[in-house]
Amino acid sequence: MEYSIHELSCLSGVSSRTLRWYDEIGLLKPVRVAHNGYRYYGPLEVNRLQDILYYRALGMGLSHIKECLDDPSFDRLAALRQHLASLQAQKERLESLIESVEQTIDCEERKKPMNDEEKFAAFKQKAIEKNEALYGKESRHKYGDAAVDASNANLMGLSQEQYNLWSEVDAELRQRLKIAVTSGLKPDADEGKAIYEMHRRWLKVTDPKLTAEKHKGIAQLYLLDERFTAYYDREVPGCAQFLTDAVDYWAK
Repeated sequence: MEYSIHELSCLSGVSSRTLRWYDEIGLLKPVRVAHNGYRYYGPLEVNRLQDILYYRALGMGLSHIKECLDDPSFDRLAALRQHLASLQAQKERLESLIESVEQTIDCEERKKPMNDEEKFAAFKQKAIEKNEALYGKESRHKYGDAAVDASNANLMGLSQEQYNLWSEVDAELRQRLKIAVTSGLKPDADEGKAIYEMHRRWLKVTDPKLTAEKHKGIAQLYLLDERFTAYYDREVPGCAQFLTDAVDYWAK
């Protein structure tokens, strides 16, 4: 089945002007162009447009999307699974925020607002529950109950200032990973070392006895488990690979 550019626009919600622009930059070429200049799109082009929209929803730039889709090794099924894992992670973060806001509204309506310790404890507990739901089984199998329980206890024991710093390091780490990957930097370069050290500092907050061997093992999970991969790759694919390679090279 073929669609005219107008029909594909109505089907997808993407304007005809945008589709023409995608054609001009080589991102989405029509399967054929009629003698009157009308563009027509077939099943493969429809699938590619869907992939483009998935990547756009994750905040990826058009040039990077084109690079990914044109890569001969591109695996559409694997990419869709990664999109799903990323969207599920976003959904869980939103659900957690919604619940926290609902609790705060309830306390305000009852004229009994939560104190700072209660607010902070709620966020930390949510972080632990999320980690347990997503990675608890694998972590406990690999490192044992005692190690995971100790890590959770360390997180609950953080002061508000320490917790904020821990969260900020995580956010900065992901930002630097995106820049490193999009800039074509190498994990064995200076920035790779800086990213490795930042990741090590972040892990040591909840695991003060972190060893190089354990650090490498954790990093390997980022590639072996698509949920970990999606956490780092949700905006720029390749971040999880970069981080794993940097840890493997620099951890001694």
